[in-house]
Amino acid sequence: MDNIVTETGPLRIEIEGDIGLIALSNPPVNALGAAMRQGLLDAITQLQQDDAVKVTAIYGEGRIFSGGADISEFGKTPVPPRLPDVLNAIEDCAKPVVAVLHGVAMGGGLELALAAHARIVLPDTRLGLPEVTLGLLPGAGGTQRLPRLAPLESAIDIIVSGRHVPAEEALLLGIVDRLDTAPPRETALRAAQDVLDGNLPTRRTGEIVFRADADRLDAAREVLLGKRPQLAAPLKCIDAIAAAGRPIGEGMGVERALFLELMDSPDRQGLIHAFQAERAVKHIPEAGAQPRPTASAGVIGGGTMGVGIATALLQAGTDVTLVEMTPEGAETARTRIAGNLDAAVKRGKMSAEARRKTLSALTVGVGLDHLAEVDVVIEAVFEDLQVKTAIFRDLDRICKPGAVLGTNTSYLDVNEIAAATARPQDVIGLHFFSPAHIMRLLEVVVADKTAPDVV
Repeated sequence: MDNIVTETGPLRIEIEGDIGLIALSNPPVNALGAAMRQGLLDAITQLQQDDAVKVTAIYGEGRIFSGGADISEFGKTPVPPRLPDVLNAIEDCAKPVVAVLHGVAMGGGLELALAAHARIVLPDTRLGLPEVTLGLLPGAGGTQRLPRLAPLESAIDIIVSGRHVPAEEALLLGIVDRLDTAPPRETALRAAQDVLDGNLPTRRTGEIVFRADADRLDAAREVLLGKRPQLAAPLKCIDAIAAAGRPIGEGMGVERALFLELMDSPDRQGLIHAFQAERAVKHIPEAGAQPRPTASAGVIGGGTMGVGIATALLQAGTDVTLVEMTPEGAETARTRIAGNLDAAVKRGKMSAEARRKTLSALTVGVGLDHLAEVDVVIEAVFEDLQVKTAIFRDLDRICKPGAVLGTNTSYLDVNEIAAATARPQDVIGLHFFSPAHIMRLLEVVVADKTAPDVV
């Protein structure tokens, strides 16, 4: 029989004999936006009603199965159908549904797979439910179906940590049923045929009996209260997992109620903002400019902030010259930087040899003249506009043409500091957060005349 192929927006439906194939085709990550959700619901309904189709397999086109929710929908009014309703329709389908996972199956993508009646995974695939990192919990059945497949301790760990699970571990835990090495479409056809031949058992995940162990759940709560008592989402995850001991419909209701509670929480709002900000920074207007050299850097000030900035720069492979007002101050800064590197060795972040090599890239001295040939200067003195403008007047005179002149000010006007120089295009705000070598956050303050290649 010839193949029958139907294109429906972000999906492709293909019928090959008695096998129905649903290909997720919404690059780059096959996100489960409104059109994809509606397409999935329509496809499952169509294939269920087609008497010629005996089994359906869902797979992803491109690099991954599905990255989950469509981040462009964050903060907007939900558009039906809801993902839980779509996944319930998949699980309730009268004909077997197999999910074939490759690349990535995250969040709603993994929840989709959990709603299928069998799961096949390709090597090097990563699975996970990362919603907790956004101040949420898996809201489309993840907290109800995963504990029915994986051991309780593993389900708690995966949901509460948001960590990625490699394919081999997922197979060992029972999250997936088989590992295959063929391309996704070929694997989907083979898995569907195995279902027809009786070589791949299928079952509705929601019908698996899960007995909530109250003692283990309470122990998990105690651990979370000791580690992260200020975060609501991990504890709500435990509450949702506990509800998996109920019939699937009741448990899904509890999960939904807890999910909506977290949607209104300040944790969720802050974490979503950070998530979106991390992505937005990749699309700044200056991103296309050819950056200036940054092989060497100067740091002005050997206090806590200056020492932290110097340490961070050294660990990034930059040659650093730190200047202070006195020889004693400069040597004290060197000692503190060495101590930071010693701590990194103790934490296993670097080897003793790497520590020695890193410290050898540090020079300390007295006076701004030592910064004449560095590519970047970062001023880290106390917050006094007169002091900072005086320093920048001197830097304007001393530093080589094209050197980037950065100030670590947290609240002073970078435009005023830049105006103290004859090269305001070279001046930028670089606000580090203390301790600078530990905190992975840098506020970049672009002044009115800052050049794109400086940013």
